[in-house]
Amino acid sequence: MNNSSAHIILKAADISPIIKELRKEKKKIVLTQGSFDLVHIGHARYCDMASDFGDVLIVGVDSDEKVRQRKGPNRPIVPEDERMEMLTHLRSVDYVVLKEAGETKFNLIKLIKPDVLIATAETYDDKTIKDLEKICGKVVVLDPMATTSTTAKIRLMQMNTARKLQDRMRTKLIKSIEEVLEELKTN
Repeated sequence: MNNSSAHIILKAADISPIIKELRKEKKKIVLTQGSFDLVHIGHARYCDMASDFGDVLIVGVDSDEKVRQRKGPNRPIVPEDERMEMLTHLRSVDYVVLKEAGETKFNLIKLIKPDVLIATAETYDDKTIKDLEKICGKVVVLDPMATTSTTAKIRLMQMNTARKLQDRMRTKLIKSIEEVLEELKTN
């Protein structure tokens, strides 16, 4: 499916009739999930690789509140509606489903029961993967697809901003001290 026909689903339960139809068509369903904040090349590569495991790729996207709970009050950087729309522009993504903060654990996985669940190495431990394999046909763990994560990129931007601010403040402080000393000399 190309990106122009990708669908955004705001309520997880609304995916059920779509899944029913896809199952009738004997489509192999792949699911992956995450926050997808500041969508970058790693996300695109990850989705492309995930789509290779089936016919239809569904991406669960954490709501703004869910991201804040997991990553802190200053996240996400990009609001959920924009993150979801950005994913629809990836050719590998067929459906994007919003995952609300209050949903039960593994809610979307249980609703979809994908043939293949795609995760990254740090997402689930071995015991959880075994539990998920009872719900899904298969769990595939992929390596990160970019040299830096979104969190690392945000941290780098913050550090660069802090350094620039520190340099500017130091320059202005020195200039102010010099001005005051000059005034004291002339008085």
